[in-house]
Amino acid sequence: MLHERGAELAQITSALRAAREGRPSLVLLTGPLGIGRSALLQRLPARAVNEAEDDVRVLRANAAPVEQDFALGVVRQLFDSLLAGAPRELSERWTRESACFATLALADEDMPADDRPTAAYEPALSGLLSLLESVSADGPLLILVDDLQWVDTPSLRWLAYLAKRLRGLRAVVVCTLRDGEPRARHPLLSEVVEAATHRLRPRPLSSAGTAALIRDHFGEPGDEEFIRACHETCAGGPLSLTAVALDLAAAGHRPTADRVGAVRAARPADLRERLARCVRLQPAPVRHLAAAIAALGEPGDPALVPRLAGLDPIDYAAALRDLHALGLVADEREPRFVHPVVADAVHSSLSVAEREWLHDHAAELLYRAGRSDEQVAAQLMAGVTSRHDWSVGVLRAAADVALRRGAPEVAVRYLRRALLDASLLGEGRARLLIDLATAERGLDPVACERHISQAIPLLPTPGHRAAAALRLTPAAMGLLRPSAVDLLRQVADELGPPDALGGAAREVALRLEARLRQSGIDDPAELASAVERLYRMGEEPPTATAAERELVAVLVSAATLTCRLPADEVTRLAMRLLEREPVASARVYSALPLATVALVAADSVDAVGSWLSVEQRIGRSRAAVTVGTVVDGFGHLEQAMVLMARGRPTLAHAHAELALRLSDAHWHELGVAATIALVRTALEIGDPALSERVLDEASRRSSSCLPLAAAVQFLGASVDAHRGRWSAAVETLMACGRRLESAGWRNPVLFPWRLRAAGLYQRLGDSRSALALAEEDRLRAEEWGAPVAMGRALRLKGMLLGGETGEDLLREAVGVLRGSANELELARALLLLGGRLEGRPEAEDMLREAAALAAECEAPWLVERARRGGGDGTVRLEDALTRTERRVVMLAGRGLTNMEIAGELGVTSRAVEKHLTNSYRKLNVSGRRELIAALPRLQAVKGS
Repeated sequence: MLHERGAELAQITSALRAAREGRPSLVLLTGPLGIGRSALLQRLPARAVNEAEDDVRVLRANAAPVEQDFALGVVRQLFDSLLAGAPRELSERWTRESACFATLALADEDMPADDRPTAAYEPALSGLLSLLESVSADGPLLILVDDLQWVDTPSLRWLAYLAKRLRGLRAVVVCTLRDGEPRARHPLLSEVVEAATHRLRPRPLSSAGTAALIRDHFGEPGDEEFIRACHETCAGGPLSLTAVALDLAAAGHRPTADRVGAVRAARPADLRERLARCVRLQPAPVRHLAAAIAALGEPGDPALVPRLAGLDPIDYAAALRDLHALGLVADEREPRFVHPVVADAVHSSLSVAEREWLHDHAAELLYRAGRSDEQVAAQLMAGVTSRHDWSVGVLRAAADVALRRGAPEVAVRYLRRALLDASLLGEGRARLLIDLATAERGLDPVACERHISQAIPLLPTPGHRAAAALRLTPAAMGLLRPSAVDLLRQVADELGPPDALGGAAREVALRLEARLRQSGIDDPAELASAVERLYRMGEEPPTATAAERELVAVLVSAATLTCRLPADEVTRLAMRLLEREPVASARVYSALPLATVALVAADSVDAVGSWLSVEQRIGRSRAAVTVGTVVDGFGHLEQAMVLMARGRPTLAHAHAELALRLSDAHWHELGVAATIALVRTALEIGDPALSERVLDEASRRSSSCLPLAAAVQFLGASVDAHRGRWSAAVETLMACGRRLESAGWRNPVLFPWRLRAAGLYQRLGDSRSALALAEEDRLRAEEWGAPVAMGRALRLKGMLLGGETGEDLLREAVGVLRGSANELELARALLLLGGRLEGRPEAEDMLREAAALAAECEAPWLVERARRGGGDGTVRLEDALTRTERRVVMLAGRGLTNMEIAGELGVTSRAVEKHLTNSYRKLNVSGRRELIAALPRLQAVKGS
């Protein structure tokens, strides 16, 4: 379907009416590539037949570059199309009356294609004209010639001859001519152009025309933003618009605003090949200029583009005008392509050798002109090798820029390309391998390890080799591969023990020891050895240097996991680390963040919170460098840990999600820890839908490290409990607990599996197992000594035991938790104690305080329970639920499925599911099974 070409069609139709009356004409359709000249020509025969009162005979020919040596090829196409469609008797009469034509034009022998004078061809030209006169006597003619610039010379001579002798013919000749083609200056073609009685130049489609074309190809109207993107990207060109629309529609896209990016990224193969053919046929200056613009990108540098193309100012201006006339550049004064696909087409028109030379030369020009390292590197990356001695230095500098702006994947590509330079040998090659490994350690730890292994033998001294090994990703979560551990151990043995060394060598040795000890965190023997090493350092371990602090952080972490030191001693040592560690230090690639974990476990987060606030302020001043990098990710992760320790799970969850989003390019440094933090926040919030979503995400991030596996098991057990599968949840938690204990991980704050398993045993009616676990948890909490651990353990046991004993334990839990940073745990204890003291004067004050703390912690589910009276969560249906929720619960209690309840109430299954989820939380039950079992008790409870 043609759009916005009505004026052109009407003018040609009018010319055809005039020809019927003996007034012939020659119409010339001009315009740049892709404006729709050929499409308009194809539409003319149908329009002519519809408008004519008698038969219109159509002669059609399409010229092509490859047929320029085929003499009279276009003429033969014209008359073949005429004779093939005419009755036999009529065609025989025409050719009989024009015997000269039959002899000269339809003969099998080739006609000469040289440029001899027209008089030499006079008999053939006259015979062809005579045939046309015979044909036009029987009815008007429509003669269509597409791409006049590619017509062979003899046919072009005949067209020029015809153009001057149209008088007396009932004919309209319509020819198309593409702008910017060098052959348009051929003398014979100029004669045809000058003889034209009408010159038509179709315009680019308007926004309305673009919208109509989109509707044709997608079968539906496009969004305004989608239409605008198509119109601007394709500059209203029908060819490019059609190609983009077909490409997007074939890929299943709809013309909606969210597909604007796909419009701008579209590179239709058919359009690219057609543009490439156009470029290949241009003279050398035009081809060279197009290649230079494509190589330098957009906007092209006006000072460098002509130099790369090898053109002087005059030739440059002429070639740029030709590209503009062809419709390939937007402005004849600016080297900028009209569509990104043009650059792709120009590249595909070049040979491999031409592309290699072009980009290498472009890199040299940019380098000599003082352009940025990344601009030069982009050109070097387009080639396989480089002949320049400065190329490796440029690529390394560009990689450094990419790393500082948070793009390690780009840095890796630059450095891998630099390795292809064969001139790099020995220590120089080793340094480049180390730089590459540094960029890879967050993206590809296996490649990082491989390149470090390749670099180490090339380094001259044990100190250099040991320092190179430290570029391996730190094993903050025990993620180092066995081969990487072997490599660390090998260079550490070669370097020697830290106590026997001094200066920089001692620093390196201490950091190697920290890495090796951290790699064994899931080995109880290694953990015990680490704690013994901490004991041997005395009460004041050395922390003056960064390496000493890193080693002490690892040793304190081992003491925290195993509870071999009490919480107050761990707090003292961890605080010494933070006091001596500059807030602007690069802690990301060390074990120092473990100090934050130790302080969180010890319930001592006030100081670390202040430390992180200072770090954030400094980080904001460096925002241009660190935004979106692993540094920001660790900042959000540590904030999440501190907020969790203070009982702010909702805020912590937001920070954990940000950390996880920033961890894609740094999974082995940040992603595991961020996933664990996200799981812990979901556990604390207790929303079933959130828990299932986070569990699905965490399960996809599979890892063999113990802390992540344990976190996933914790959350899996929580999801099972929400679904009423208590036995399965208990089994999962007990298996997880056995695995943690066998690894020597005994900390009750970091891994409260007994606390959760005891609650599930109680729901299953196994009070003995619940009390046994609660007592174990209390003993472990006393051993560790952190207020939050003690308060939780006392609350659990007080909840399980009734009478005065339980009440005393709950009072003790409240007293202990008043000394904890975790206000949410205090709110839980106050809520439980306030419920036990129902009817006594102090109960109301406790419930009021619990509600205030829960509101401050953004825990609305606890606020609601506190306002209902607290207790063990047992409430009356009328007090807790809305009228609709009560109806849903009662129907569920009768055994109806969600679909059956939806049918009964006339709502959707999704609405039923939402009401049930809200009811589970309000009634403090984990799922349908527990709800049905507790329904008689819930209905029997006395209201207030």
